[in-house]
Amino acid sequence: MRPSSNTPSGADSPARPRASINDVAKHAGVSAQTVSRVANGQTNVRPATRERVQASMRALGYRPNSAARNLKSGRFRSIGFVTFNLATLGTERTLNAIAEASEAAGYTTTLLPVKDPTQIDVAGAFSRLEEQAVDGIILVMSAKIDSLDELKLTAGLPLVIVDSDANLPYTIVDTDQEQGAQIALQHLLDLGHRDIVHISGPSTSFSAKRRAAAYRQIMFDAGLPAHPVLVGDWTASSGLALTRELLASAQPPTAVFAANDQMALGAMHAIHEHGWSVPADVSVVGFDDTDDAASYWPALTTVHQNFDAVGRHATRLLLSIIDGEPSETQKILIPTRLVVRESTGPVRRA
Repeated sequence: MRPSSNTPSGADSPARPRASINDVAKHAGVSAQTVSRVANGQTNVRPATRERVQASMRALGYRPNSAARNLKSGRFRSIGFVTFNLATLGTERTLNAIAEASEAAGYTTTLLPVKDPTQIDVAGAFSRLEEQAVDGIILVMSAKIDSLDELKLTAGLPLVIVDSDANLPYTIVDTDQEQGAQIALQHLLDLGHRDIVHISGPSTSFSAKRRAAAYRQIMFDAGLPAHPVLVGDWTASSGLALTRELLASAQPPTAVFAANDQMALGAMHAIHEHGWSVPADVSVVGFDDTDDAASYWPALTTVHQNFDAVGRHATRLLLSIIDGEPSETQKILIPTRLVVRESTGPVRRA
């Protein structure tokens, strides 16, 4: 007969107690302080001892209690990332760079998309991140927020803002939008174009507004008339519709500067549909340098944005603020570069 047991038939056995630092120390034949040094990655442990301790950790299934260490140090080794539009190319690449830079520094990232760019929603996102115990926040503020001057963090957490021209007392990192527009338009001017139309992104977008303002200023400085800016929505379909209207006018332009590659793609579709050639009849320049821009027909001349650099700089600056390094509020602009391909050429028609 089997011995009786208090455990009901078919029930799971009691869970194995979690190994403690003292259990590992006893198993490895070292002090608890030595185990702590190994767990914290300190270098003042002999290699052979480190290997023995690590072997004991694996054998006992020991996991260092990082949460307890973080509470003791006042750090959570985590940063929050707030954005309004996760689907855009820039946000996606910037987030990827932030995640990689954070991981390299031993931090995790918590993503919190915000449906509407309102003061209430952003404040709510900050509060939720505070509850999740982050050390700082990176906000991709690609669109205007109501009552910007009232934007505050509930606990005074370090904050770095990406993609904004807001006059806020925080460090801002962004692409140099004006410089990008400058090199795109100068390229067209050097090719002899004087009749250039700009297709902008949505009026709520900071980057779109700054590229449009740069277009007007650059045309003015060149002594050329600036056409009314055509407002799209970043999609190829909006670039297609707006360019169809342009080509139906009495005097179509010789060049189109689109605020992103997708609208440039729509513009080239409309030009081909009209029976004209790119760039023989109309040159087209985009902005972003998407992965497939070189595969457009023809390959698209465009402004390359270094989103990786934006993300890395934003993370580095946030971590320095978290570490308490003294620094004044900064506005860092990451330069762009022009990638010349086959969609632009000299003017060939009067």
